[in-house]
Amino acid sequence: MIMITGATGPVGRPLVDFALARGAAVRAVTRDPAATLARDVEVVVGDPRHPACLTDALSGVTALFLHPRAVGDAAQALVALARARGVRRVVALSAMNVDDPLAEQPSRLRGDRNREAEVAAESGGPEWTSLRASSFAGNTGQAWGAQLRAGDLVRYVHPGFEESLLDERDLAEVAALALCEDELINQRLELTGPQSLSHRQQVATIGRVLGRALRFEEVPAQAAAEGMRRAGLPTPFVDALLARYARHLHRPQHPPTGEVARILGRPARDYAHWVADHAAVFQP
Repeated sequence: MIMITGATGPVGRPLVDFALARGAAVRAVTRDPAATLARDVEVVVGDPRHPACLTDALSGVTALFLHPRAVGDAAQALVALARARGVRRVVALSAMNVDDPLAEQPSRLRGDRNREAEVAAESGGPEWTSLRASSFAGNTGQAWGAQLRAGDLVRYVHPGFEESLLDERDLAEVAALALCEDELINQRLELTGPQSLSHRQQVATIGRVLGRALRFEEVPAQAAAEGMRRAGLPTPFVDALLARYARHLHRPQHPPTGEVARILGRPARDYAHWVADHAAVFQP
């Protein structure tokens, strides 16, 4: 039995499907009583940030997927409880920048506790895997979806900033392998997409895939920050994100590692593939 925290998010949902495809029994944890998942999944309504509520649900679980935003500051407590209940393996979602100073990790300011999740997994028992992921392809939908649903112009900062966007489905497939098989035990895996693309190249890819003549217009960092805040993003996150762009403007922070292809035995999905499968995010 596998327990998956963060089961209704962009990593958790495909992870449920990949785990089922491998023949695993899945117990999915969600805070939403109305959440719908695959028919064969046992849904547990509970908050992983309060591990005691999952005590009974951990009965019979052999492997746990630890989502750093879902569990928040409770990673150590949840892993300790899981180990006490007989869970042998913990697979933690982490990030490529997990060793950077905490103030330089933008996702931390939106609730991700990557370092805590990784430490909890590695220190809590005999079997662990850490999935150090690069930026998700889905982040571009959040950044530019509204602009591209309204027109053909993206106004954003630093057109030359590059990163290797990771398709969340590839991450989930690696996670399912780590939970169900033994070949990835006790490893830190650095997972990226197959190519490094600049912001301008990412927008051009969207246009090419969708058959639209898109334009990228650079805006000053201050104007970009104001737009992000108007969209509801918290100021500390916005400031950290723009600082990250500026620090790594002249070289990719995390070049492609090739790990996804090595582990899965097939090429990683490229960004164009992700756009084609999520076209509605950008279409009027």
